[in-house]
Amino acid sequence: MAHYMASIYGTEGDPIYCTFYHKIGACLHVDSCARKHVHPTYAPVVLLPNFYQPGSHHSQRVLDTLYENLFTELSLQYGEIKRIRICENESEHLAGNVYIQFRRSEDALKAVEALNNRYYDGRPVYAELSPVTNFEEAVCRQHEKGACRRGGNCNFMHLVHPTSALKRDLLRAQDAYLDERQRAPRSHRESRAQSPDRDMSSERGKDTPTAAEATPTMA
Repeated sequence: MAHYMASIYGTEGDPIYCTFYHKIGACLHVDSCARKHVHPTYAPVVLLPNFYQPGSHHSQRVLDTLYENLFTELSLQYGEIKRIRICENESEHLAGNVYIQFRRSEDALKAVEALNNRYYDGRPVYAELSPVTNFEEAVCRQHEKGACRRGGNCNFMHLVHPTSALKRDLLRAQDAYLDERQRAPRSHRESRAQSPDRDMSSERGKDTPTAAEATPTMA
């Protein structure tokens, strides 16, 4: 019995645990779901719910700015990033969700603890660890082909993507930075980690950017 329950954990055949929360880290029914949501305490993926809010200013430039700010800030302060996924779904439980997958779970945990005391573009940042382990299963394949019939209300991730050149350049810059850290003396590495070149924004309770700023920045 135990082997059977383990084999169906998080699948559609699981009568106890929510399939969508296990796969996507978000559920339409939220806390009223009839199945259990197991919130991880140690995982490599960080979720920033409803973080991406393009509003009437949606453009590739706005998206690229957000992606670059997040990648630069989080990789410098907390650790190596494998990927960032940004949702454009319209349903509340997925709208604007941003998923950041770190190389190490301990780095993701550090990021969650720190980000919950931060602001971005005048809004408080909320962060949590996510159970997502396979983004291929979480993403709507029909949307990636431009043919999802459910549109913005689909329960799988509808992703928006940064420009390929930006993504490539950020990954290369991260690799170069990590190589430099490995070669540098320990005292220099600690100094760089404590004083990154960029910052998301002020801590809560201090001066924060106003919502009137047209293009939010990390600096």
